[in-house]
Amino acid sequence: MTSTTSPQGSKREYPAGSLAFPHRDLLGIGQLERHEILFLLDEAEQWVDLNRQTTKHSDALAGLTIINAFFENSTRTLLSFEIAGKRLGADVVNMHAAQSSVKKGETLIDTAITLNAMRADAIVIRHGSSGAVDLIASKVDCPVLNAGDGQHEHPTQALLDALALRHALRERGHKADDFTGLTVTICGDILHSRVARSNILCLTALGASVRICAPPALMPAEIEAMGAKPFHDFDAALEGTDVVMMLRLQTERMEGQFIPSAREYHHLFGLSKDRLQRAAPDALVMHPGPMNRGVEIDSEVADMIGRSIITRQVEMGVAIRMAALDVLTRRTRGIDGWTNDGSGVTWA
Repeated sequence: MTSTTSPQGSKREYPAGSLAFPHRDLLGIGQLERHEILFLLDEAEQWVDLNRQTTKHSDALAGLTIINAFFENSTRTLLSFEIAGKRLGADVVNMHAAQSSVKKGETLIDTAITLNAMRADAIVIRHGSSGAVDLIASKVDCPVLNAGDGQHEHPTQALLDALALRHALRERGHKADDFTGLTVTICGDILHSRVARSNILCLTALGASVRICAPPALMPAEIEAMGAKPFHDFDAALEGTDVVMMLRLQTERMEGQFIPSAREYHHLFGLSKDRLQRAAPDALVMHPGPMNRGVEIDSEVADMIGRSIITRQVEMGVAIRMAALDVLTRRTRGIDGWTNDGSGVTWA
């Protein structure tokens, strides 16, 4: 084990050398151990500080090329990854599927081979099919970061949510960097949500008790096996909870009628100021965005000063993606303690 000092001054024990984060890719939270999640959160702290300065630039990835290959529409995630790469000094290229050869019939494997031939130093992938990112990762030689694949996972979203939550709790005097003893309620379209899946894995790994609330038609069967407690009554799920995370209805993924109407859904599962009173007195409110105000969340709750940390989630998204790009390219750069063959690193 290697002992290192966290950004908060506390001692943290990580496995020695490259075992602190031994993965070439970041494909899902499910592949990570608890200490690896904490390692990425700690690594992001330096970039939180940088992003709050007037000059927000580092040369850490100077000379490297990052390709953001988005086969599915995105604004927030793509922009966040682009800013992260550029603030690290990398050359960033965005590839939109609507403008690519995929629209001309090229297979996913051929696209992966083409990207690999361009000798990118890291590729960020977003795709509408579960498992597509894993397939691309198996065909390329550089690190791959999953920016969301189908209904599978969205690991950097869960990590940024954890980082935002950790900062908000720390401001309230919370000493621990994990979430032991914390109750988190996630409500919304759980069935189609890769964000929910990654957050359940991340939050439970960090010690939180997770409640999941959704209409029966939008509740996956395997929720309890993932360590979360299912609810169909939102009021019951909110009782005494410390954090409320709302998710939007992903109508673009729905085939068939999952809810009677948006109005009925808001009545049963929308987060209003009155309904929030069932939670702990100082419960925090989160939302990964984009928000449908008046459907899953009311504006007065989304904008509630001192309770809503939605904009902080956006801020932490850039920092956590900078950390992921930094960590995954260290072997390529041969710096920060990595040996030339990538066999070890010192985090002293």
